[in-house]
Order: sequence, then structure tokens, then C-alpha cells
Amino acid sequence: MTKFFSCILITFYFTLPVATAQQKANDVTAPLHAMQPNYDVPYNIPTQKTVKQVLDRVFNYLDTVTPPQFINRVIRQVVTDISRPDTNVVFMPGDFRLTSYEWGVTYAGMLSATEATGDPKFAEYTKKRLEFIAAAAPAFSSLYQQTPKASNPLRQVISPKALDDAGAVCAANIRLLRSGGSALLRPVIDRYINYISKEEFRLADGTMARNRPQKNTLWLDDLFMSIPALAQMGKLTGEVKYFDDAVKQVLQFSERMFNKNLNVYMHGWVEEMKEHPEFHWARANGWALMAMTELLDVLPANHPGREKVLLQLQLLIRGLAPLQSGKGFWHQLLDKNDSYLETSATAIYTYCMAKAINKGWIDAKANAPMVLLAWNAVSTKVNDKGQVEGTCVGTGMAFDPAFYYYRPVNVFAAHGYGPVLLAGSEIIQLLKNYSFEINDSALQLKEKNK
Repeated sequence: MTKFFSCILITFYFTLPVATAQQKANDVTAPLHAMQPNYDVPYNIPTQKTVKQVLDRVFNYLDTVTPPQFINRVIRQVVTDISRPDTNVVFMPGDFRLTSYEWGVTYAGMLSATEATGDPKFAEYTKKRLEFIAAAAPAFSSLYQQTPKASNPLRQVISPKALDDAGAVCAANIRLLRSGGSALLRPVIDRYINYISKEEFRLADGTMARNRPQKNTLWLDDLFMSIPALAQMGKLTGEVKYFDDAVKQVLQFSERMFNKNLNVYMHGWVEEMKEHPEFHWARANGWALMAMTELLDVLPANHPGREKVLLQLQLLIRGLAPLQSGKGFWHQLLDKNDSYLETSATAIYTYCMAKAINKGWIDAKANAPMVLLAWNAVSTKVNDKGQVEGTCVGTGMAFDPAFYYYRPVNVFAAHGYGPVLLAGSEIIQLLKNYSFEINDSALQLKEKNK
């Protein structure tokens, strides 16, 4: 073959046309590595604007269905003068309870949303409702003293009987007071913190416990039901005893309930059991992670327990990271891939991990892509109405797997709303602090913003 014809063949080979719509793509005709996968959740970089749109939908829904009003349940009229209420006065019915621990998380989420976005409507939501409750508390306290067994919409505010009654709402009240809320909040705060510090049942070593479903039972949930309130009270008053108690709870719960091989927590621990069945319920691990996050946020840098709490948070995040599903969510039982994907826990992890990155507690390059994927997943569960879908309802404690596998999900499970608000708020802060890019088809941290 002549040199002339050889050149023609070589030129022909290297000028083959790329694949057209009628041709089958292969390794020669198309850059297969750049093909767009069919992701189940968005695989992109969210923007502050798109995150705010999700928060707005949640706000618009909640502002409508949680009216801060009382009515007379007999004559069905709004009660505007609450100076002398009777036993027929109740909250105006809505979709959620204004004094529940879940709503303590929601109040905190609203405050964080204003901090992140600058939009005052979110904080005003919390201010309007918590100050409404605080203003009514003295009159309903008098009613409670007269008729302690009768219906009273502020019973758990006036006389809390469990950590669920006190902790999360107490923490939200303190945050509001610290940011300029009414002095009316302080008596409510003092009642709550007195219950947490002095009245809650504890084991002999001071670990907060319950006597259900078994005697001397630790619920992992109770880390969140106590620690944020203790931490905020320490910040408010400067009294180290509150920080000391909060740190003690983290360490003593972890000593009993943290699986050092998996780096996740069991849901329940019973003192009298010789063996401790381990069910790694996702939301309970979220409550533990959030408790440590809230504590570290205000714990003095020189507190002797800070490094141990920080290490515990880092270990839990290290355990959670490989358990994230390909859809961005975590499973109802973390290590059981045949259990369903759950929204509230995923939102809690999103919030806490994003905050840990923003605070410099964990590595941004290693963890930020996982966190953005989790937010993208959560955002798909906020429907057009602003309801949060895929949230497990309130859950007790069990020692068999079926209980956790078959817990229902419901848009009226209040546990999903506060975590979504907190997650979105912290993602906005993350997007302010860092730049991201799609590099060779993968989401990557690009740089820290100046």
C-alpha cells in the first residue's frame, strides 16, 4: 500500500462521525461516562433560592393550620379575654399541638430560618405563639390549681410530667428570650427547667430515665428531650451546672447505648436486662445527634467535657455516613435496608451534619456532598401544600423488629416539620460558606467562600 493511501485510511478512521440519534452509542462514538443517569432524587447543587422556596411552602402551610387562639369548645366562639378562663376553653383546633415537643423543634426551626434567610416571618411565627402561651400561663395556672383534674390546654406548660412536656419547648423559649423575646417567657422557662433538673426520674448515677415500658429504661430520645434545654439554660444564665449535667447525659447514655463497632446507638436500654436487644432506630439516632449538635453550639470552649462530646458526635456521623441510601435518605432501621426510607431522621441528619461542617467539626470535602444529597432527598418530600411526607409517626420502644418496620408514616406526624426547617436553614448557611461544582459528573466541594 502506498504512503498516499495509508494517509487516506488513517484520516478516514479518525474522522468517523459521532453517534447520531439513529446510531447506537458505544465506547467509540460517545463519551459514556458523561451520560445522564436517571436519578430518583435531584442530583444537583441546590441554591439558596430553591431551598428558601421549600421553607416558604412549609411556613405557609403551618401558619394557616396552627392558629394561636383559644375558643370555648361549647359555644364554639373565639376567646379573646383569657384573664379568667374556665374548663371549656381550649386551643382552636388545628393540625398540630402548639405545646408538644415536636413543636418545640418547629419553633427552633422557624428561628433558624430567619437567621439564615433574613426573612422575619419565620421568627415571628415562633414569637407570636410562644408569647401567646406565656401570656396565658398565669391565668391557666390559677385554673389548674382550682381544678387540677379538669381539662386545661396549658397543663403540660404549668405542670410538666415528662421530658417530652418540657425539653424541646423550653429550649425554644430560651432561644427566643435570648433573641429579644418577652420577659413573660422566663416563668415558663423556669417551670420547664425545674422539672428537667430536679423532678425527672433518674438512675442512681444521675442518668435521666423512664419507668416505661420497663422499669429503669433509657430512651435515646431523651438526650434531645433534655440536653438542648440544659445547654440553652447554661448559655442564658452562665451557670456551669447546666452544661455539666448535659455533658454527663451524653457520656453516660453513650457508655450504655453506643455500639462502638457500628458507631450508632440502640434505641432503648433496660437496666435489669442482662442482654440488650439493639434496634438502631433512625429518628432516635437523630435526636442524639441533634442533642450533641445543640450542646456543642453553646458549650464553652474550655469546658472539660467538650472534646469528649465532640468526639462522640464525630463517631456517630462516621457511623451514619455509610448507611445513607442511594436515594439520599436513611432507613427507618439504619442497618436494615429492607426497612423503609424515612424523612424526619434524614432531615435531622442533614441539619446536624451541615451545621457540623459550618462549625468546622467535621471535614467539609468528605461530608458536604452527602449532606446536599440528603437535602435534595428531603426536599422531594415537601409537597405543594407544604406538608412533609414520609415521616414515621410517634414511636414508643420495642424489642422486636416488626414494631419498627411497620410504624405508619403520615403527613400529620409532627416530627417532620421542625427538622425540615432546621435542615433547610443550615443548608442555606452551607451554601453561603462553600461553593460546589459538578466535576466529572460528581457533586464536589469546590472551595470555601471568603
